[in-house]
Amino acid sequence: MTRKRILVSGGAGFIGSHLCEKLLKEGNEVLCLDNFFTGDKSNVVHLLNDPYFELIRHDVTEPFLAEVDQIYNLACPASPVHYQYNAIKTIKTSVMGAIHMLGLAKRVHARILQASTSEIYGNPTIHPQEESYWGNVNPIGIRSCYDEGKRCAETLFMDYHRQHRVDIKIVRIFNTYGPRMHPQDGRVVSNFIVQALRGEDITIYGDGTQTRSFQYVDDLIDGMVKMMASENFIGPVNIGNPHEFTMLQLAEKVIELTDSKSNIKFMPLPMDDPKQRQPNIELAKQELGWTPKVQLEEGLRNTIDYFTKVI
Repeated sequence: MTRKRILVSGGAGFIGSHLCEKLLKEGNEVLCLDNFFTGDKSNVVHLLNDPYFELIRHDVTEPFLAEVDQIYNLACPASPVHYQYNAIKTIKTSVMGAIHMLGLAKRVHARILQASTSEIYGNPTIHPQEESYWGNVNPIGIRSCYDEGKRCAETLFMDYHRQHRVDIKIVRIFNTYGPRMHPQDGRVVSNFIVQALRGEDITIYGDGTQTRSFQYVDDLIDGMVKMMASENFIGPVNIGNPHEFTMLQLAEKVIELTDSKSNIKFMPLPMDDPKQRQPNIELAKQELGWTPKVQLEEGLRNTIDYFTKVI
C-alpha cells in the first residue's frame, strides 16, 4: 500500500487521539496538531515512539504549512463547559481554523474532512434528524459560539469546494463517548460515570425525559475513515447511533453497571439544551456501508473501566 501523510488537527483530543491511533495502524504517517486546551499529551503519549507519528503544538487560528495527502479537521472544544469558557476563541477556532485548513488543502491538493456536529441541528423540530434538515439554532445564545461556528465551517467547506474545487468531506458527529473523555468535560456520559464512581449524586438537568443517542468512539472513527476513503460523495452525512435513551435511563444504567449507591438529583435545564437528538443514518448506510456496532452497555463498560483507572 501507499503510505499517506495525514494531518489531524485536534489530534490529542478524545476523538482525535483514537483517530491518530487508527490511521497509524493502517500504515499511514500522522501529523498531530493540538494547542492542548482540551487535548492532552497523555492521550497520545503511547504513540510518541512510533517513527511515523509527529506531535506538534499549534493553534489552528494561525496558519500552518505542511505537505500532506489528507486532513482531518477536528480542532475545537466540543463540551459546553469548555466551549463556553472562551466563546470568542471557540468561534474563531471553528471559522478561522476551517479557513486555514481549507487553505492548506487547496495549496497542496489534499482531501479534507470536517468534523461537524449534530449541534448544527440545534433544538430540532423534526425527529430523527436527517441531513436535509436545516436546523433550529439560536444565533445569540450561550451555545451559539459552538453551534454557529460549526455551521459557518460547513458553509466555508462547501464554498471552497464550489469555488476552488477543494476535495472535501463533511461528517456530522452525534453524541460520542468512550475512553479518554475528559473527566470534567461536563458531558453527560462522563458526568454520570464520574459521579457514580465517586458515590456522589448523579445530576440530571431537567426532568430526565430529554433524549440523546450515544455512539461509542470506535464506531465513529470507523465512519470517519470510511467517509474519507469514499469517492463521489462529499456529505454532509450523519455519523451516530440511532438508539435513543432518556437521561434518566442512562443514569440508571450507569448506576447499575458501576454498582453505585449514588442518588439521582434533578437540576434546572440549561439554556437552549436540545430536548431530542437522534440521527437518521440511512445516508451513511447507503453511501458508506456504515452502521454502528457497539451497543450501549458494552461501550459503557469500557468507558467505566477507563474512568476507574484515571479518577
